[in-house]
Amino acid sequence: MKCPFCRDLENKVIDSRLSKEGEIIRRRRECIQCERRFTTYERAEEAFPAIVKKDGRRETFDRRKIIAGLTRACEKRPVAIEAIEALVDQTERVIQERGEKEIPSSLIGEAVMRDLHRLDKVAYVRFASVYRSFEDIGEFMEELETLLKERRSEARSGKPRTR
Repeated sequence: MKCPFCRDLENKVIDSRLSKEGEIIRRRRECIQCERRFTTYERAEEAFPAIVKKDGRRETFDRRKIIAGLTRACEKRPVAIEAIEALVDQTERVIQERGEKEIPSSLIGEAVMRDLHRLDKVAYVRFASVYRSFEDIGEFMEELETLLKERRSEARSGKPRTR
């Protein structure tokens, strides 16, 4: 593992811890050369299906793309990075459980939006506006009106609805 500070390859592991779910190992390391400390994370490499994009291209699954999109959607919102990572973990599990060799990107996008809708409505609208590529303000307003109706229904019933 290269030191992120001096780029030297020699370092030692100071501490290792398992994540709460037991799927990731967090390692605290110290560089032998510059003596600075840094953290690495290890996770088992899993075989994911090819992602079929809208234009027919195929890509390998990249959780960092989903995290980046969700982070942008959740910017300046009270959503912890842990919640975003949990959402992506859930999406990965859904993909793995399908057991298919290829999966349409639309299925992933819809799953992410469904979970994001439960997490934060404003972030959901931001994500949906990019993901669904609203052509005009009318399409955007329809989505907002749907959310407003749900909110009014929740207020009347006293409990949030889930999709």
